Amino acid sequence: MDKTQQGHVKADIENGIASIEFYHPSHNSLPSNLLNALKESIENHGRNDDVNLIVVKSAGDRTFCAGASFDELVRIENEVDGKRFFMGFASVINAIRKCPKIVIGRVQGKAVGGGVGLSSAFDYCMATKYASVKLSELAVGIGPFVIGPAVERKVGVSAFSQMAINATEWQTAEWAGQRGLFHEVFASTEQLDEYLTHFCEKLNTMNPEALALLKKVFWEGTEHWDSLLEERAEMSGRLVLSKFAKETIGGFLK
Repeated sequence: MDKTQQGHVKADIENGIASIEFYHPSHNSLPSNLLNALKESIENHGRNDDVNLIVVKSAGDRTFCAGASFDELVRIENEVDGKRFFMGFASVINAIRKCPKIVIGRVQGKAVGGGVGLSSAFDYCMATKYASVKLSELAVGIGPFVIGPAVERKVGVSAFSQMAINATEWQTAEWAGQRGLFHEVFASTEQLDEYLTHFCEKLNTMNPEALALLKKVFWEGTEHWDSLLEERAEMSGRLVLSKFAKETIGGFLK
């Protein structure tokens, strides 16, 4: 089977809490079809009156999300397709931003590139000590343009610059926690899940109207992100066609 067609996005609702899980066998990387399914699931659950909170997580233990699908990136042959692919990440970030419900992230393992972008977009994000982070885009000839606004909003310009420029180095979960990317960091997945359940059950008893208004307050000043992230997707869509990016991404696949 074509690797870009593998994986899943699935969801369930229990006691007003929607859990959305994504999975791909290549370290939970995200091809276009999964990005679109993730966006639609967030939007649909955001409109569902039976849902008070949304939790986004990935399957497996070692990697939360390895970012963009290299198998799909290497096939991009023109700027239109390039922009279309990167709009997938833009759409997920904007879906979280505009969702009227609080979206909580469960980051059990490493996050790379787009995985850091997702972590940054969550309204509240919990992780394990194994959740190292890296923005590797520059190392493959692109740059963290689409996810940049979300990352910068959470960690600030200095920390975003550090990750974007030092593109081959991992930063620890502790480092990410100190800079506000992660709100809680736990010693194990078991501890993470135990606290996540407790946290969601408690938050589920809060006034939904107050939570919705808080969500609006959190995201004030980002109303222009629809156009901003589209512009950033165009940047990445052009760069992925460069000789440097094509050769580097192809080398990783080999």
